[in-house]
Amino acid sequence: MIEIAIGLVAGLLIILALKFFIELPFKIIWNSVIGAVMLYFVNFIGFVTIKITFIHALIVGVFGVPGLILLAIYLNFIK
Repeated sequence: MIEIAIGLVAGLLIILALKFFIELPFKIIWNSVIGAVMLYFVNFIGFVTIKITFIHALIVGVFGVPGLILLAIYLNFIK
């Protein structure tokens, strides 16, 4: 009986790990798309100009508005 329980728990953990590793690339891509859209709107407004690259989109997608502000400050005033 205990072997069945251990097998079920191990199987559940394997399924959860697979779900995490399959879901992670889609989450990164989705955050990058949202970041690229945010960068497009910032460039459209015209206060600052930020080139839309995958790295910039990923930074903005992961960190949100604070990432956008820091990226704009870095690219336009520090660099």
